[in-house]
Amino acid sequence: MNTRQILWTVGAVSALALGGYALYQLGMQRGMGHSATGPADPASPSPAEDPTSSIAAGEAATRRHIKAGIKAGDVDPATGKPVLYYHDPMVPGKRFDAPAKSPFMDMMLVPVYGGAGGEDQGTVTVSPRIQQNLGVRTAEVVEGTLQPMVSAVGSIAWNERDQSVVQARATGYIEKLHVRATLDRVRAGQPFADIYVPEWVAAQEEYLAVKRFAKDDAGLAAAARQRLLLAGMSEAQVVRVDAASTVQPRITLVAPSSGVVAELVAREGMTVSPGMMLARINGLAAVWANAELPESQAALVRPGSQVEARSPGVPGAVFRGTVQALLPEVNATTRTLKARVQFANPEDRLVPGLFVTMQFMDMRAQKAMLVPTEAVIQTGRRAVVMVAEEGGRFAPVDVETGLEISGQTEIKRGLKAGQRVVVSSQFLIDSEASLKGVEARLNNQPAPTAANTAQRHSAQGLIESLDRESVTLSHGPIPSVGMGAMTMEFKLPPPNRLPRGLAVGDRVDFEFYVDPTDGPTVLTLTLLPPAAPAAAAPGASR
Repeated sequence: MNTRQILWTVGAVSALALGGYALYQLGMQRGMGHSATGPADPASPSPAEDPTSSIAAGEAATRRHIKAGIKAGDVDPATGKPVLYYHDPMVPGKRFDAPAKSPFMDMMLVPVYGGAGGEDQGTVTVSPRIQQNLGVRTAEVVEGTLQPMVSAVGSIAWNERDQSVVQARATGYIEKLHVRATLDRVRAGQPFADIYVPEWVAAQEEYLAVKRFAKDDAGLAAAARQRLLLAGMSEAQVVRVDAASTVQPRITLVAPSSGVVAELVAREGMTVSPGMMLARINGLAAVWANAELPESQAALVRPGSQVEARSPGVPGAVFRGTVQALLPEVNATTRTLKARVQFANPEDRLVPGLFVTMQFMDMRAQKAMLVPTEAVIQTGRRAVVMVAEEGGRFAPVDVETGLEISGQTEIKRGLKAGQRVVVSSQFLIDSEASLKGVEARLNNQPAPTAANTAQRHSAQGLIESLDRESVTLSHGPIPSVGMGAMTMEFKLPPPNRLPRGLAVGDRVDFEFYVDPTDGPTVLTLTLLPPAAPAAAAPGASR
């Protein structure tokens, strides 16, 4: 064989060897790929159908919210929807205002959005035919001013700010009394009583003597005059002594103001002393009325409020006054508060003791949102109204109520002008949708369902820690509850007895259910045999 034939033979053998090796490697790759992944299992869920995918998406959104500083009440720019709250899907009854890691298990909280498809929107749809059958009526939320109308009864009393007294300024004797009875009317300057004052006689004689015999001694005359003033004489009485140049031993006391003698102490012939009160005079130009207000309505009345009063003692007359003050005292028996009202009384027709009925009218300056009172549903812990939306939809809205006057209720928060609220058949809407479930969500408590109270889930796991109240398990994915592989804590059911024969590191088969308040709770724990050691791979070195 020549050299050329030898070279062709070697080249052909090399080409065959390389081609066989390439085919071998290709077969090995296909075989390994087939054994690693296996054929597509039609029963296995696709990623879109995986029940844990929504939780994973929610956790991703929560991490994004933490970076962006988004919290409950803010709008997520990625979805354009407001964030209602954050919760752990395994403990739906607990709600949080900020994104964070779940305090119950090893996962992030998940946001719940409002708007279209929002969990807490609570919107129900009622067809027009059903609305007509139910007699659903709506009213518009309007902006207006409130005029509280409070009625009360009371009686007329003296105006204690219009009061004066008649008082003796020296020791003497009442010779004549011009006003003899209580409740007599008097005028300002009218004579009240004539009093003889012996002490004034000597002082006046000394003063007149100094004026006659010591005209040039001005200092001595001024001292004698000052003694008269110190004895209790008024400036006008001293002037009369100067003009008459005779002793004036008697003084006539006059009424200091007009009104009625409310109290009379003086009697003819009695001795009086300096500072003694002889009578008390009350004016009638303005009087007070003490209104008895129930303490529940006292907040509707404030100083400056206008009041109208009527009395059977003055038929046909209407008296207008103003609240002067709310007295800081509550009657423990009647649970009423007194409001002091002042009325003008130019004709003296209102007298103390007269019974009156009063109407308090307080026009508030600020405007408020007003709805018919019948539109407000009181649930016991909050106030709710049903807002009518387009397309026959109705949504419950929490509101903060204020004053309730004449069938109108003030809404401080929750509504805007122009919205329409349901004023009749609010509770009958329950026949078209579960209003009870909506109310449960409004009360921050999920409506009880079979899924979160009785449904059981099974899985296998490894005990990480164990005590009398809980057990911590490491487990794989649990599709029936939408839970991924994780290490989490499970509550033990009452009476929280420690399972026997179990210890940390044991593999167990367990059953649990999800409690809406306490989270996952274990029902059974069954010990599994230890896992068999992994077999050595074929072809491994010995």
